[in-house]
Amino acid sequence: MTVEANMVVTLNYKLSNHKTGEKIEETTAENPMVFLFGVGGIIPEFEDNIQGKKVGDTFDFAIVSESAYGEKSAEQIVKIPTSVFNDESGKFNEEHIFVGAMVPMSDNEGNHLRGTVLAVTDEHVEMDFNHPLAGTDLNFKGEIVEIRPATQEEIDHGHVHGLHGHQH
Repeated sequence: MTVEANMVVTLNYKLSNHKTGEKIEETTAENPMVFLFGVGGIIPEFEDNIQGKKVGDTFDFAIVSESAYGEKSAEQIVKIPTSVFNDESGKFNEEHIFVGAMVPMSDNEGNHLRGTVLAVTDEHVEMDFNHPLAGTDLNFKGEIVEIRPATQEEIDHGHVHGLHGHQH
């Protein structure tokens, strides 16, 4: 079997910054990456680089930031009034809102976002809504562990069910 559309792929990888070599994340045998190939759930160039591989095949490739999570954009850095972060009693939530905190938010249309707090003043909280890996060239090195055909339900839902996948 090979990695192709509508196959469930299990793999392990080490992700590092391609320019500096700094490790970003690494999967393990106990917690591998499992995904439905060909549905757009991961970086397209990642899929391009593993398509056609078989169980036991290794990979080692880089993806430039523009093809991964894009470049950092100044438009994604915003100042939000501190009052937005007040609790029910009107007190600022300093337990969860501090420099470096990753905060779940939603925009005016209800889309879920995650922002990193850059600064806190009496008037506003400055947040960066760029993807944490924006502006980073990525290097993936790993191995294909398992490939199986997706079930019709997985294809219909667009994601993996069961072990290491989504549970309904």
